[in-house]
Amino acid sequence: MKRSTRTTLLALTMAAAFGGFAATLIREGLDVPARAEPAAAVPMAAALPGVVDGQALPSLAPMLRRVTPAVVSVHSRQRVRINNPFANDPFFRRMFPNVPDERINESLGSGVIVDAARGYVLTNHHVIEGADEVSVTLSDGRTLTAEFVGSDADTDVALMRIPVPGDGQPLQAIPLADSGGLEVGDFVVAVGNPFGVGQTVTSGIVSAVGRSNVPGVGYQNFIQTDASINPGNSGGALVNLRGELVGINTASFNPRGSMAGNIGLGFAIPANLARSVMQQLDAHGEVRRGSLGIDTQDLDDRLAASLGLPAGSRGAVVTRVQAGSAGAEAGLRPGDVIVAANGERIGDGESLRNFQGLQPANARVTLDVRRDGRAQQLQATLREQPRMLAGQQLDPRLSGASFVELPEALRRGGVSGVLVEDVASGSRAARNGLRAGDVVVAAAGERASDLPALRAVLADPPAQLVLRILRGRGQGNLVME
Repeated sequence: MKRSTRTTLLALTMAAAFGGFAATLIREGLDVPARAEPAAAVPMAAALPGVVDGQALPSLAPMLRRVTPAVVSVHSRQRVRINNPFANDPFFRRMFPNVPDERINESLGSGVIVDAARGYVLTNHHVIEGADEVSVTLSDGRTLTAEFVGSDADTDVALMRIPVPGDGQPLQAIPLADSGGLEVGDFVVAVGNPFGVGQTVTSGIVSAVGRSNVPGVGYQNFIQTDASINPGNSGGALVNLRGELVGINTASFNPRGSMAGNIGLGFAIPANLARSVMQQLDAHGEVRRGSLGIDTQDLDDRLAASLGLPAGSRGAVVTRVQAGSAGAEAGLRPGDVIVAANGERIGDGESLRNFQGLQPANARVTLDVRRDGRAQQLQATLREQPRMLAGQQLDPRLSGASFVELPEALRRGGVSGVLVEDVASGSRAARNGLRAGDVVVAAAGERASDLPALRAVLADPPAQLVLRILRGRGQGNLVME
């Protein structure tokens, strides 16, 4: 760029920002002799040229004109019963007939239109969780009622459908990118409705990929970005400079709490994961996850030495392989150390669990294993994780109870076990003292980390069945008779 053109552009920019005072500074920078009389007034609304030396000024505006119509505001309403101790008193109800017995909880978030022909909108599970009514406001101000298609709490992805307008104003969708090619340092732009102020755009870079240590969230493989993500941005779009969706904004971290604002630690669900979950929600209304059907423990230096591995080795040590499982079919054995899955490093049992939880049933995976100190590769086809087991399928003494996997959010809090979802009144399980909400952590003295583990423990029914349970803040033993 020529010096004269560059100087003119600098002068225009600073003048627009600071007025006459900036003009004085610029004059001094050009070594123009100072005059006693005041400098001539410079208009505050100086306009920058569109082209400098034949080069257009860079701007995100053209890309955003294509993207922003596909980013929507999501408004959810939930009716909540009020537990008023006086509400059932006839005298109180007669004296105060208009006392409400319910309240309306409202929340705001964001969403992304990903299929304009079918009206499909992706958002976060936590944005619409428990909602009785959900509406979507488009960028042009139109408000449409949304229909729930499916939701997955453990990945925080939800799919909604809105009616496709027939008024000549079609919906506009964002194309999904291959987020697997995203690299640290790539420029990204976040679009959403923070704090309900209206559609807002922020920009930054990809700070990290593959983040899996965000507290309080389920299965994780987050994109981390310093583009501002605040409350209300949840469910909005994270796009690349081509205007493709690379992620669904879902969380931000601030030691003072999310309402304290953004400090440059934002997280988004990768588009590849969101696409996979969306396809399952569309097909089944739920996510069917794959499982190897194995129990593991973390590899430490002491265990590594006993397995013939060097100090500092990390991985997930197989402790049990369930009969007929995907792991058994692949040839896994107790004592094997899984160090990678599909090329992704496995540092401990939790990272292997996280990997499995992000894979659909019937997915093929390549496992890098250390066996007797030697490297091997095994191929496995994951089988669907059981979602619920009836007590009578496990043991007659548990009849009337149903068991489900522990929500991933609780597992992230350090709890391991199986959740008692329901206990039929008067059933054998109820008479034995089992209650809905109990967490079974062990059965017959053996750890019950999940449904396959509980089923394996009870495959050979013990003479005396004792359950170790967590109930509220306490724990104890129940003898099932």
